[in-house]
Amino acid sequence: MTRTASITRTLGLWLAGTTLAASAWADISLLNVSYDVTREFYKDYNAAFAAHWQKQGGEPITIKQSHGGSSKQARSVLDGLAADVITMNQASDIDILASQGKLIPVDWAKRLPNDSAPNASVTVILVRKGNPKGIKDWADLAKPGVSVVIPNPKTSGNGRYSYLAAWGSVIKAGGSPEQARKLVQALFANVPVFDGGGRGATTTFAQRNIGDALATFESEVPLIQGEFNGDFEVVYPKTTVLAENPVAVIDRNVDKAGTRKAAEAYLKFLWSDEGQTIAAKHHLRPRSDKVLAQFKADFPKVNTFTVSEVFGGWGRANAEHFNDGGIYDQIVTPGRK
Repeated sequence: MTRTASITRTLGLWLAGTTLAASAWADISLLNVSYDVTREFYKDYNAAFAAHWQKQGGEPITIKQSHGGSSKQARSVLDGLAADVITMNQASDIDILASQGKLIPVDWAKRLPNDSAPNASVTVILVRKGNPKGIKDWADLAKPGVSVVIPNPKTSGNGRYSYLAAWGSVIKAGGSPEQARKLVQALFANVPVFDGGGRGATTTFAQRNIGDALATFESEVPLIQGEFNGDFEVVYPKTTVLAENPVAVIDRNVDKAGTRKAAEAYLKFLWSDEGQTIAAKHHLRPRSDKVLAQFKADFPKVNTFTVSEVFGGWGRANAEHFNDGGIYDQIVTPGRK
């Protein structure tokens, strides 16, 4: 081998080794596909996790976010959006990734505590300062002359929970399904515009000044009040629905991208004291009793029910109420049964 060839070979081996070393320590990138009103929470959470991950010896990590109406977001993942993790506000939007896309196992909810829901919220009613329409409960939103803003239940988990909160309040008070349907039909007749997600509904109510009330998650209320200098007040209904926020690793995507270890750690960190505290600071109800006790002043006690308790789970609720031709379609489209 000539001296020139030897130098060339040595240089090539050095470059190859350098490339491999750089590749081994290249930034990892995760994509979190989430629902409409979690932007601020995950912005803070992502920074905390990245610091934790590197402190534990992990490589530099970049976490990207995607937000929109929950059902629309889930559909995007089903249609090929390469999410590493999905963080939703209802289990059914993750279930379809198993049943229709085979992207995750059907028992995904059993892989983490609390059926893979690290935090929760409740559906409340936001009214204008002074509550001029005297709104105190779901039935008040169904009265003539009241205008209420709710995002579209066909595309938004926020809207779906609002619908179920009103329906379930009748059932929990001892009413019949017929009475619940009558209330919900009158309530949705008072909705002037259907936005695609919760953040869009907030804009309609708070910035466009449409509606007397906004049905939304408790976690949204402080953001709205802070931005608009106390122009709004929160009403806690007598009974409302507990909105549980499940999460899942997208197995097919992380195995293809080689990001499983980071993605699993990202979700597990949601149950850490730090993750639970960040959730509480963003007005999401933590699962940790210790953290909840520290923030008890921020989370008033309220009578709640779960979707499983009143509706038999999300699968049954969707089939009866929100699938094409279901009760929701019937009440918003005259003549449909």
